Amino acid sequence: MATTDSLEGNKQLHVAMFPWLAFGHIIPFLELSKFIAQKGHKVSFLSTTRNIQRLPTLPSHLSPLINLVKLPLPRVQKLPQNAEATMDVHTDDVQHLKRAYDGLQPQVTRFLEEESPDWIVYDFAPYWLPSVAAGLGISRAFFSIFNAWFISFPGASPDDMINSSDYRTTAEDFMTPPKWVTFPTKLCYLKHEANSIFVGNFSVNASGVSDVYRLGMVLKGSDCMFIRHCYEFEPQWLTLLEKLHHLPVVPVGLMPPETPTNIGDGKDDTWVMVKKWLDGQQTGRVVYVALGSEVMVSETDLAELALGLELTGLPFFWAFRKPVGSSVELPDGFLERIGDRGVVWTSWVPQLQILSHESVGSFLTHCGWSSIVEGLMLGRPLIMLPFLVDQGLNARVLVDKQVGIEVPRNEEDGSFTKESVARLVRSVVVDDEGKIYKAKVKELSEIFGDTKLDKKYIDHFIDYMEKKEGVAHS
Repeated sequence: MATTDSLEGNKQLHVAMFPWLAFGHIIPFLELSKFIAQKGHKVSFLSTTRNIQRLPTLPSHLSPLINLVKLPLPRVQKLPQNAEATMDVHTDDVQHLKRAYDGLQPQVTRFLEEESPDWIVYDFAPYWLPSVAAGLGISRAFFSIFNAWFISFPGASPDDMINSSDYRTTAEDFMTPPKWVTFPTKLCYLKHEANSIFVGNFSVNASGVSDVYRLGMVLKGSDCMFIRHCYEFEPQWLTLLEKLHHLPVVPVGLMPPETPTNIGDGKDDTWVMVKKWLDGQQTGRVVYVALGSEVMVSETDLAELALGLELTGLPFFWAFRKPVGSSVELPDGFLERIGDRGVVWTSWVPQLQILSHESVGSFLTHCGWSSIVEGLMLGRPLIMLPFLVDQGLNARVLVDKQVGIEVPRNEEDGSFTKESVARLVRSVVVDDEGKIYKAKVKELSEIFGDTKLDKKYIDHFIDYMEKKEGVAHS
């Protein structure tokens, strides 16, 4: 059985963790908590009651050090009953979830006053928390589950981000690389993305503030930034972040997940069924398709994607989990026509196991950072179909790295065609063009799958916490 590491003369820290109410945020925060506990430190993991109940079981040797603190989520109008995470609500209702999240301020403040942790590590959303922690003399850090280019993109300083109207007044301003990026880059949003980002992130929503205001205030009030990134991949963005925000930026590595040998939690039967189908396929020919559980795909986009997969003639495994509030359906006759060649799986699947199976030759992804890390660590070329927030920027960087190809979209409305999906999938999996992507992905998998490198980053990050505790500046 694994044991926690010795503290080697350092005092035991008490670190409080407070992620945003999305499992794409909660799980990386929990993983970071495990790393902290592994070094013998105490962690208080704060989230809402239902989210805590939905967490995976903690390893038995770490559970004594990780205290799961349940906070009742305040009721707000227009938020459905029992909705405590983004996966529980329609995209349009996330703003109401943010309002409820802000209502946790009194409970979080009381916890900090009573427990006096050495550190509080928080997400982009609790813009009110840094000043509360500063007043209590608690060291405070923003942990970005996003990579460095995404955090660099909004603004040259927290003040710019908070007063965004002063320097970005139209969606077109997001369609060129930011003026503060001093090195060559193609990083920008496409027109349909820019329109969505401008409205969704830079505009005040039902919570009373914009997302960019939240991030700006969080950065302004933090002692440092921890970030899921590394100097071996696109290091110039980390350097830029430090210059932009005048903050120490401490990468925690890419946090590649361990591929579990035993699924547990009653999900073993799922893997047995999935593996049986994968075992029957030709090596390197299966297209694995997963767009996450929160992307709201329109009926038209869903049809073009499905028919594009059908046109490829290739085997595919589609992890198709409809977000809450989505009523879209697959095209008529699609499942009958594909027969055994394709699998559309509508419940939980073991993504890491699937991606690591030898029959899988590519990964059609929405380009969330966690999915990218998983795909690249396992050496799978990417077919990129971004939809939300950071995904478009991630796609631009990865296309530049030649680890895959992005599905082309109509500039005005972001639509795409089944023919382009089929053509791109075949170019990656079957055609000679795919050899370039496979070679580049193999190179990057040496970084993304390097557990020793990742351990060095975690060790350095925890060493930083141990040395900096108690020197917080208000």
